[in-house]
Amino acid sequence: MQLPAQQVAVLEAASTDEATSVDALAAATDLPPETVTGAVFELEDRGLVAVSERVDETVALTDEGRDYVTDGLPEIRLYEAALEAGADADPVSMGQVIGASGLEGGAVDIALSNYARKGYGTIDSGEITADADADPDADAEANALEALSDVDDAPVDSVGVDAETLESLERRGLLERRESTVREVTLTERAVTELMAGIETSETVGQVTPELLTSGEWEDVEFSEYNVEADAERFDGGKVHILRQTAERVKDVLVGMGFQEMEGPHVDADFWINDCLFMPQDHPARTHWDRFALERPAHIDELPEDLVERVERAHREGVGEDGEGYHSPWDEDFARALALRGHTTSLSTRYLSGEEVGELEPPQRYFSVEKVYRNDTLDPTHLLEFFQIEGWVMAEDLSVRDLMGTFEEFYAQFGITDIQFKPHYNPYTEPSFELFGTHPTTGELVEIGNSGIFREEMLEPLGVECDVMAWGLALERLLMLMYGFEDIRDIHGTLCDLDLLRETEVTY
Repeated sequence: MQLPAQQVAVLEAASTDEATSVDALAAATDLPPETVTGAVFELEDRGLVAVSERVDETVALTDEGRDYVTDGLPEIRLYEAALEAGADADPVSMGQVIGASGLEGGAVDIALSNYARKGYGTIDSGEITADADADPDADAEANALEALSDVDDAPVDSVGVDAETLESLERRGLLERRESTVREVTLTERAVTELMAGIETSETVGQVTPELLTSGEWEDVEFSEYNVEADAERFDGGKVHILRQTAERVKDVLVGMGFQEMEGPHVDADFWINDCLFMPQDHPARTHWDRFALERPAHIDELPEDLVERVERAHREGVGEDGEGYHSPWDEDFARALALRGHTTSLSTRYLSGEEVGELEPPQRYFSVEKVYRNDTLDPTHLLEFFQIEGWVMAEDLSVRDLMGTFEEFYAQFGITDIQFKPHYNPYTEPSFELFGTHPTTGELVEIGNSGIFREEMLEPLGVECDVMAWGLALERLLMLMYGFEDIRDIHGTLCDLDLLRETEVTY
């Protein structure tokens, strides 16, 4: 029998008594693993080897997980700081303990969300207590991180960590699971017979090259046989993401309803993002806990001076005879601070003020479908960045009835006819209400947007003298109602389900 050199090498390295992995054969033959894999399948077709497959699962720490091995879990650092502050005896100010712990940014939220869950103490009304009997040395997650710190891609059954703890670390993004297919090869009786009889190495060519064609050598060489019935590796072509497809569908619907599209910066001054919306500068949503501020550049240079004066006056004194304003601090430097926009209403304030496209005369309809950024805790319905469907209508004598009717018309285009409304409070709209839709799989009510009629305190500084009804809707929540997704992370981000994205058809 004559076989190509790589097949002969694999036969000679394999065994009848013990299954040998492709990686082990590659090391023994000094051939690339992909070459060995191809040779193995060809030998299997000839009946010379038997191939078995299994899927091995391994785990490895993420970079964040390795950081916690060095620095400690945030909740443990918070507990240790609370003990130092005497919180095991009396409640202590949470701000004081957080400052002493050295935690910053998102690590604070992580610590707070896990502190009570693990029994380290309580957090209530801005104060924190520490349970003196809690034992950080017995923290299962911390001990698991330590155990995994010296291994990389270790088999799950060899790390000595229980399944519940591994799942918890994975949910927190501190551990990654990986699956790999392991193929093992065993010689058949026929292979032993052929090896004993002697197998010759044939000089065959497996690929036609330009050199073979131009030199004419292709006429004299022997080509390897090809199995045209063998399974080929699957290659998936590119496809527009279902989220982007739905965004385009939303744009088509709104344009069909008479709206024009707005455009504007993702990074903007707090003035446009919040101050123009009559949001007080001491509002909790304007702290570094809820926004992504820029470090360089940190402030915008140019703002319309007359508009800044009018907005500041509205904040300090209010608008109209009965207006009182907020009587809270207002700082122009804070208004000039740059941040990633937390909502696309910053585009609305630019357009309504005339700054973007000049003064607008009613009636007007504008919309945008753009990304916004919020420092939220990740969960099935919240992401750090998501798409917001912004829209507003400027006209005389608008009412809540007009606003509700607009929503019913819009969502009906997507087959959603059970919209519910709930009164709500916003600093910049009155009246205001939230929108809810019924999830087609769970039957639960899902919040899908926020809306209202812009307040006089917001519109008067912008120079708008008629009514404006406005809304911010969540594109991802619309997808949840349309397709039954229960977790936004299935379609958006590093944990998305690629098969689901490839197979889901956009509804029109």
